[in-house]
This record gives sequence, C-alpha cells and structure tokens, in this order.
Amino acid sequence: MNRICYTLFLMFISLNLFSQMRPGQTAVDLSLPDLNGKLVTISELKGKVVLIDFWASWCGPCRHNNPKLVRLYNKYHEKGLEIYGISLDEDSDDWKKAVQHDKLKWIQVIDDKGWAAPSASAYGVDMIPSSFLIDKQGVIHRVNAEGAELEISVKDLLKD
Repeated sequence: MNRICYTLFLMFISLNLFSQMRPGQTAVDLSLPDLNGKLVTISELKGKVVLIDFWASWCGPCRHNNPKLVRLYNKYHEKGLEIYGISLDEDSDDWKKAVQHDKLKWIQVIDDKGWAAPSASAYGVDMIPSSFLIDKQGVIHRVNAEGAELEISVKDLLKD
C-alpha cells in the first residue's frame, strides 16, 4: 500500500512540475535581456495587458504567426497591450535578424538555452509558438489563444 501511495505522489509531483501554466495562475516573473542587452522584467509591465509569446527564428509556425501579432500589436498597443516576446534561439544573430525581418516592434528578449531555457521551463513550454495572455494584475487569462479568440480576450481585458 505504501508503495502505491508513494508512486501516486511522485506522479502527482511530476505532473505539476512539468505542466504548463494555466489560467488563474499568477504569471512567473522573468527578467531577460533585450536586443540591446538590457534586462526587461515582466513585472515592470504590471498595469498593462501583456501577451507573453515564446518563439524562435527557426520555428516556421512562429514566423507564420508573427504578422498576425504585428497586426494585433499595432491595433491595441496604444490602448494598453504589450507583447513580451521570448526567443528560444541559441544564436542571437539569427534572433536579431528575424526580429528585424518580421518588423517586431514590441519587447523582444532572448533566453538563449533553446529547449533548456529556464523561462520555457518556468512556463511549462513544450512547443512553440506558445503564448500566455496576462491581465493588468499579472494573472494568466488565456493560454495559446489565437486569431479572433485572442483579439476578443485582449479587448475584454483592456476594458477592465
């Protein structure tokens, strides 16, 4: 009986350690270097609606998603939306070229450890693109929302 309880306990801990952040949880505060090497911390953005976007220059679906994020950012940035783009690129030159090519004007930071990046671990990211929509109080509202669903959520959170 003890062995079964112990096994179940380990399974429970494992699932919680490696599970993705969920709506209702407080966003993990990260501090990562931007394009100029300056550390940008998520908590500095409290009071804004923030979309944390995990991506990489080598990720086709990420690059395909970037024009949609550009449109969303251009439409809602002045109303209080900020995007905190976290690149999992291991090569900062590739990252910088992609940011420039895709015309990404929002906050761009890098966690250059690839899949071993502490930021990806903290959020339970196991695929990219992955995104977390954070309300003005720093609480996760939506995970991996896209298209109209994402835009409606952004509009709703900006009203509060």
